[in-house]
Amino acid sequence: MTKYGSFPGARPRRLRTTPAMRRMVAEHRLHPADLILPAFVREGISAPVPISAMPGVVQHTRDTLRKAAVEAVEAGVAGIMLFGVPEDEKKDALGTAGTDPDGILQLAIRDVRAEVGDDLVIMSDLCLDEYTDHGHCGVLDADGRVDNDATLERYAEMAQVQADAGVHTVGPSGMMDGQVGVVRDALDQIGHEDVSILAYTAKYSSAFYGPFREAVGSSLQGDRKTYQQDPANFRESLRELALDLDEGADMVMVKPALPYLDVLAKIADSVDVPVAAYQISGEYAMVEAAAEKGWIDRDKAILEALTGIKRAGADMILTYWATEVAQGL
Repeated sequence: MTKYGSFPGARPRRLRTTPAMRRMVAEHRLHPADLILPAFVREGISAPVPISAMPGVVQHTRDTLRKAAVEAVEAGVAGIMLFGVPEDEKKDALGTAGTDPDGILQLAIRDVRAEVGDDLVIMSDLCLDEYTDHGHCGVLDADGRVDNDATLERYAEMAQVQADAGVHTVGPSGMMDGQVGVVRDALDQIGHEDVSILAYTAKYSSAFYGPFREAVGSSLQGDRKTYQQDPANFRESLRELALDLDEGADMVMVKPALPYLDVLAKIADSVDVPVAAYQISGEYAMVEAAAEKGWIDRDKAILEALTGIKRAGADMILTYWATEVAQGL
């Protein structure tokens, strides 16, 4: 090849020559404070129960949940998102265990708050699906469809008992129209103006939720396509975003993360509030399963996936690897 002067003058590879050089010019960096740990606490067990579809993740007892919270704090993790798993006999059509002040999630919130105080942002899943015998995220009408407005009344009750238990942030995740506004009003009415709302703004009806169903002991009958977003739709997420912000959302979320990085990037570019992304159970399971087969390098794949989510615009990432990754960072 004939060279003309110093051709080529621009050599991007100069900034890739050594690990130190690559680290110095890295545009995006993961930090423990970017990470939130989702955690499951199950009623009526005396030892943690492994989740077969999510190797390394368990349904905690109340005691082991407290230990996991302490471990997360020590690693520098920012927050913990709690999911309650009640005993099957306590499930009913209205999900009343979800609004029982002594329900498993409310007890877990109190436990973690007593253990770590304000050193960890304690978040709670605000949804009925774990507590209903039909497994849907709301109250059903006479035709078996989720009744949006009747469900909002239940969400208001859930917000209040979770706030009374000591949660810092509630995460309304059921994708009911108007849920953020109703939750905000319910919190303010009882003097919990300081409890923030992480809105599940763009929550898609996804095949990647599969392992989560085992994690929460789901009783789902049918699917959630009438209220979760259609994976084919993009503009719809922006409409949901505008509504959530207008109703008082303090933070917004895209869920799942990896299949919806385009949605995440657009939302991150459009708002002036913190943006979260949830690296869900199926994303976790794929990496763990492929690594177990020896098909990919587990640790490198985890960091690459999380960095991709960060690069797309997430300020916070909910990931089941939160504590492990934070310890490594």
